Amino acid sequence: MTLITTTDALQAFCQSLAGTEYITVDTEFLREKTYWPQLCLVQVGGPNGAVAIDPLAEGIDLAPLFALMSDPSVLKVFHAARQDVEIFWHLSGQIPHPLFDTQVAAMVCGFGESVGYETLVTKLAGARIDKSSRFTDWSHRPLTERQLTYALSDVIHLRPAYEKLKRRLARSGRSHWLEEEMAILTDPATYQVDPESSYLRLKVRTNKPRFMAILKELAAWREREAQRRDQPRSRVLRDEALLEIAAHAPTTVDDLARTRGLGRGFAEGRQGADVLAAVKGGLDLPDSALPRVEPREEPPPGLQPIVELLRVLLKMKCDENNVAAKLVASSADLEALAADDGADIAAMQGWRRELFGNDALALKHGKIGLAVIDRRVRIVPAGEPRPSAAPPEPET
Repeated sequence: MTLITTTDALQAFCQSLAGTEYITVDTEFLREKTYWPQLCLVQVGGPNGAVAIDPLAEGIDLAPLFALMSDPSVLKVFHAARQDVEIFWHLSGQIPHPLFDTQVAAMVCGFGESVGYETLVTKLAGARIDKSSRFTDWSHRPLTERQLTYALSDVIHLRPAYEKLKRRLARSGRSHWLEEEMAILTDPATYQVDPESSYLRLKVRTNKPRFMAILKELAAWREREAQRRDQPRSRVLRDEALLEIAAHAPTTVDDLARTRGLGRGFAEGRQGADVLAAVKGGLDLPDSALPRVEPREEPPPGLQPIVELLRVLLKMKCDENNVAAKLVASSADLEALAADDGADIAAMQGWRRELFGNDALALKHGKIGLAVIDRRVRIVPAGEPRPSAAPPEPET
């Protein structure tokens, strides 16, 4: 078992992987008390074994690791890669590529929606994972042998799982499906945070333009402040307080101090001044520049049965093709398609359209129908009589 704690050892290890077809990668991190993930351990598996890299070791420079992550000749295999990729993007400004996400590949290959690592390696590699170290404090040093064993198992067993998924994709001809998903994961825009749009994540009860303008200014300030202090948004200002301030639009320290959960100390301090400035920014915005967020409307009468019909088709097509329905179309996609043939949704593009979208349009317009045949839902051409089931055997 190897734990790398020096730059020289890291450099030698990364050089040993030059020319390798692929490596498996995982990270351990903490995020409860910070805005940015705190990287605590990186595990890398190669053809000759796996190592753990300690990014918290004194004096270690992760540049050789970042170079390996950006080497276009070496495929990087992750499971549920998004948070791992975000960490590398934040620390190095580069996204690991090329990339293979075994969770997405498993969904393409019919293992269900968002299949977990333990489930996948049990099915594909016959491995049993000791979960006792899952919620350990990875920032505490020294790391125990049990922690390292658990951490390294995440990349050791990922190798046979990847090999089997790769073969399944090749046999099914679905490799290009996965490539479309990896293009999203390797797009820097996926990980860029725009403070000016952070207000859109908040659940609001009103969409009045002036309220939304103030909320937008407040949320943008909170996002930048959380990044500056490297603290969770809720440590800077809780959602409930943000919404209450936007609703009451305080313009003085006394008004702000009356906000539930803040108090005079906050109102009189630097953050209080920043909050009042954000409120003023929202109040001063001209009517023509106010943000307008259309409320999510309930489907009009008669649309919901179409949605449910499309849902049945989606389930049938995904069962037939052994792919997770979540990967093909969401509930929002089905509602959009039910309302508009030209809906700009993923389900009407690329392989998803071939698998589901074209038939969905045909079903909407009566060109095909659905029938239960031999206890299974089947597509039948419009206007054709429903095939009858085989007559029962006569009693003797």
